[in-house]
Amino acid sequence: MVRALEVLPGGSAGPPTTGFKVAYVAPDRTELRRPLVEAWSVPFEHALPVRAFASYRRQRNLPGLWWSATTGGHVGYESWLERDHVMLLDFDPAVVGISSQPFWLFWSAANGRPVSHAPDYFARRDDGMAVVIDCRPAERRGPRDCAKFEATEAACASVGWEFRLLGAPDPVVVRNVRWLAGYRHPRHWVEPVASLLREVFAEPLPLMDGAAEAGDPLAVLPVLFHLLWSHELTEDAAVPLHGGSLVAPGVSR
Repeated sequence: MVRALEVLPGGSAGPPTTGFKVAYVAPDRTELRRPLVEAWSVPFEHALPVRAFASYRRQRNLPGLWWSATTGGHVGYESWLERDHVMLLDFDPAVVGISSQPFWLFWSAANGRPVSHAPDYFARRDDGMAVVIDCRPAERRGPRDCAKFEATEAACASVGWEFRLLGAPDPVVVRNVRWLAGYRHPRHWVEPVASLLREVFAEPLPLMDGAAEAGDPLAVLPVLFHLLWSHELTEDAAVPLHGGSLVAPGVSR
């Protein structure tokens, strides 16, 4: 794995005073390092993680792998917060690529000390926009963390990328999407049930009423939840999902 540079004890991770550089691992496992301005067009959504997801006894955080319907592969996470956000990225119909720990970003702090930071995620939107994401609860953002996030935001702005610093997401949205995520795998796409459900919900209809109209709910509901995950059908994710939730036509992913 690509190694990071560490700020020396007592150093500051403040605003960068020299050009940004990135180090990353290509899909063929080649380790590369170059100025950020020369790497802005690299498809980091396909990059391999630059550091491992450690797992050990009495670990406070909970790392794991999320199977992504967007990529068809696993995306790592290091905490439940990161898991929730990679799930929401996977659910976002505008996102077409996701990678975790996509690169090390290097710069020099105001005092000349070297600093490095590995953002949590890199996402590619369907309009080509690159999005760099860090996940950290607001109450756990110390001064050095904030300085790194600010530098990362500046680096992203310098090459036209979007930067997001995310805290805890809406718990209702998370619960709803987590339920739908259980049906994200393509095996839940079953014809002719899917086509029938699109016809049934051509106009907004309560979830269970439409499921019953389409057939045996035990057979229909997994397909219905898959269509909601893939946005071919839609409901208000900000309201708890229930049998009376209004389901309406959506858009194809």
